[in-house]
Amino acid sequence: MVAKALKVLLFGAINLTFIVLLLNSGGLHIQGASIEFDKSNFSNPLEINNKYFPLKPGTTMIYEGKSEDEPTRDVFVVSNDTKEIMGIPTRVVHDDAYVNEEHEETTNDWFAQDDQGNVWYMGEYTTDLSNKGSHEGSWEAGVKGAKAGIIMEADPKVDDTYNQEFLKGVAEDKGTILSLDEKITVPYGTFSNVLKTKDFSPLEPDIVENKFYAQNIGEIKALSVKGESEVESLVQINGTGNSNSSDTN
Repeated sequence: MVAKALKVLLFGAINLTFIVLLLNSGGLHIQGASIEFDKSNFSNPLEINNKYFPLKPGTTMIYEGKSEDEPTRDVFVVSNDTKEIMGIPTRVVHDDAYVNEEHEETTNDWFAQDDQGNVWYMGEYTTDLSNKGSHEGSWEAGVKGAKAGIIMEADPKVDDTYNQEFLKGVAEDKGTILSLDEKITVPYGTFSNVLKTKDFSPLEPDIVENKFYAQNIGEIKALSVKGESEVESLVQINGTGNSNSSDTN
C-alpha cells in the first residue's frame, strides 16, 4: 500500500512538472489570461496599427449588405478626434448605420492601443434614431462599473476568448478566435490569411455573428449565423490610397 501511494504521488508530481514546463514554454495559451488592462501600459494609445485592426485617421470604410432582406449601409470613419477615458487618450470613430437608405443609428466608438499592440474598446455613445434618439447600449470604461474590452489581440490565437466590452446588463459582448487562415472575397477584393471570430453575448444568447478581419485592412465582413439574418461586406475604402486588392495577405 505504501509503495502504491508513493507511485501515485510520483506520477502526480511528474504531471505537475510537465504542465509547468508546458506553460513556461508558451506551448499552452491560456484564454485571455495574459492580457490585463493597465493604464500605465499606454504610452502611445492613439497609434493604432494592429495588423488586423488598424485605425488611421482620415480613413472611411463603407460596408453594404442586408438585414432581414432590407438593404443596409454602414459608414465607419476614423476621425482625428480624441476623447480621454480613464486618463488615456482614445481615438474616436464615427459609425453611421443606414437601413433602406434611412439613417437608423449613429455611434461614436472609442479605441486605444496598448504598448503590446492589443486594441482596447473603451466605450461607445450610440444614438438610435429609429427609437426617439435612445442612447441604450452606451457605456464608458471606468463609469458605473464599465470595463474596457479587447477588440483585437496583438497576438491572436485560435480558441482565444475575451470580453469585447463590459457593463453588466448593458454591454457584455465577447469574441472567440475561430481561424487565422480564411480566404474571403468581398466587393472590395479577395483576401487570404483572414482572421475569423465568433461574436456573442450572454445578454442575447440566441444571436451569434461571425466577423472577418483582413491584415492591414481591418473588418471586411460580418455575417449572422444564429438568430438574425444580417450580412455586411466591405465595398469601399476612402482616404488611405488603398485600391481594390486581389488575394492580399
